[in-house]
Amino acid sequence: MQRMGKMNLTDAERDKLLTATRSRTARVADVRRAKLILMLEEGQSRDTIMQRLECDSRFISRWSSRFLSERLAGMYARHPGRAPKQPPAKLEARVLNCTLRRKPSDGSTHWSSYKLSAELGDVSVSAVQRIWRKHNVRPQRLDRHMVSNDPDFETKAADVIGLYLNPPAHAVVFCVDEKTAIQALDRKDRMLPLSPGRAESHGFEYKRNGTLSLFAALNTATGQVLGKTAARHTSEQFVAFLTDIVASQCERQEIHVICDNVSSHKTQRVRDFLVQHGNVRMHFTPTYSSWLNQVENWFSRIERDVITRGVFTSVQDLGRKLMRYIREHNKNPKPIKWKYDDPSRRIRQVLIQ
Repeated sequence: MQRMGKMNLTDAERDKLLTATRSRTARVADVRRAKLILMLEEGQSRDTIMQRLECDSRFISRWSSRFLSERLAGMYARHPGRAPKQPPAKLEARVLNCTLRRKPSDGSTHWSSYKLSAELGDVSVSAVQRIWRKHNVRPQRLDRHMVSNDPDFETKAADVIGLYLNPPAHAVVFCVDEKTAIQALDRKDRMLPLSPGRAESHGFEYKRNGTLSLFAALNTATGQVLGKTAARHTSEQFVAFLTDIVASQCERQEIHVICDNVSSHKTQRVRDFLVQHGNVRMHFTPTYSSWLNQVENWFSRIERDVITRGVFTSVQDLGRKLMRYIREHNKNPKPIKWKYDDPSRRIRQVLIQ
């Protein structure tokens, strides 16, 4: 029975090796090497080590020598294997060039990792996925955008953003819009509730109980929302809602209203209202740029939280649930933190590309 020279360890090295042998998350290979060094320190024979670790003498010689020369760093270093067939930069360039500049030959609109691997022939699926992940390329994703054709886009956008970032002193800024034609849908089939291992389920069939429009005004400073439901969304209802906004503030309070370019916001009735209320000033977002209106962000929340999965037995039921959501929101409102301070920069980049 061949005995090996005893391995000398410092207390810190011994503690780290013991920790590795007890770890439930360490790599099996790392645990095996740690046990080897500890057994060598104990002076156990080569045959005993080979039997207990199920290894050969080359394993013992290799890792004992590496520990003596590199200590703990040598135990966990990831030593490279053979060199790749293609230089990494060249391989990445091939994958990205094909992904971004070519379409699949089968008529598909975009690449999958399997199709691109088959197209290139000598690149594995995992390599394609790794390169895409490194460069944040996601062919399966599709975003939609709308570029404004408003010739005064930058001027109007700067006006709106200026109200967010540097509002006038002693003035109130409201983002106003209406969410139209909200359907009061009632489900014909019984809803299956959420349970462990199963998502909430709604039947496909539904009953239409009419539609409702929701007018909302978001106070950009406080995050509070003024809301009102209406059966229609004409200029008459819009002016009535503006009147409610004015009534909610102190007399002669300077009010700035941000809204989009829908026709009901620019009628003679609205112009007459502005003449009668000199303390109210309207600011219009550029054409096709309602995303600049912060109330659209809040509309997406109420759509997600109440409307999409809601069950409404009537238009009145829909209205009650919308207004209840607004009341609960106003108990702990939070203003939106606007960060997109130069939209023209991104628009220019898109046009240049």
